Amino acid sequence: MFPHLITIGSFSIPTYGILVALGFLAGIWLTTRLARRVNITSETVLNLGVFCALAGIVGAKALMIAMGPEYREHPMEIFTMATLQSAGIFYGGLIAALLAAIWYMRRNHLPYLLTADQFAPGVALGHGIGRLGCFAAGCCWGRPANVPWAVTFTNPDAVIAADRLGIPLHPTQLYEALAEWIICCILILFLLRPHKNGQILGLYLALYGVARLTVEFYREHDSSNPLGLGLSLEQWIAVALAIVGIGLYVGARAPKLEHARAT
Repeated sequence: MFPHLITIGSFSIPTYGILVALGFLAGIWLTTRLARRVNITSETVLNLGVFCALAGIVGAKALMIAMGPEYREHPMEIFTMATLQSAGIFYGGLIAALLAAIWYMRRNHLPYLLTADQFAPGVALGHGIGRLGCFAAGCCWGRPANVPWAVTFTNPDAVIAADRLGIPLHPTQLYEALAEWIICCILILFLLRPHKNGQILGLYLALYGVARLTVEFYREHDSSNPLGLGLSLEQWIAVALAIVGIGLYVGARAPKLEHARAT
C-alpha cells in the first residue's frame, strides 16, 4: 500500500519500521502512566519494555523461520535483507517477550501479575499501531473479498504475493488493529476498577485470542492445519491463549491492590 515512507535514490525508510517504533513508544507511554498508580517507576517500565521488545523481535523471526517452508528449502534465505526487514510472527514475539518479562521481573523482584496487568493495555495499543505498519507494507494480507471496504494493493514493492496485486482483499491488518484498540479501551476500564492481580493480563489474552481466531478466517496464508478441524496453527494458538486467559481471569486470587517495589 505504502511500503516506503521516504525514498531518496536507493535509500528508503520503511513505513512499517516507523509505525512499529511509534507503536512501541505509544505503548511505553501508556504503560508508564498506568504503572504510576502502583508505584512502578518509569525507569522500570522503560527497561522492561526495551528488554521485552528485543526478545519479541528475536522470537517473532525465530518462529517465522521455523514455520516458513522456504527457509527449509533455501536455508540461506535466513540471512537475506528481506528476512531482516520482515516482521516475523507475532505469536513467537509474544511468547519470547513473556518469558523475557518473567526473567526480568524475577531478577528485579517485581510482582509478576501486578506488573503484567499494567503492561497489557500498552501492548494492545502498540500492537494495533504496528498492524498499521503491516497494512502499509502489504504483509499479513487477507483473502479475496467482495465487500465495500475491500482494499487493493498495487505497489510492486509491497510484501504481498505478486498474484494478489490488483485484487480486492479483506483488510485483515485493519481488522486486527481495530480489535486491538477496542481491547485496549476495555482493559483500561477494567484496570481502573477493583480487580485481582492477573485479571487484566487474563482478559487481554482471552480477548486477543478470540479476536485473532476470528481475523484468521479472513486472512490468507500458507499455514498448515496440524490439529485439523479446519483451523490453522495460528488459530489453534489463539484458542490456547483464550483458554489460558479465561483461566487466569477466573482463577485470580491475588489481593485487589498490591504495590510493586520501586527499582
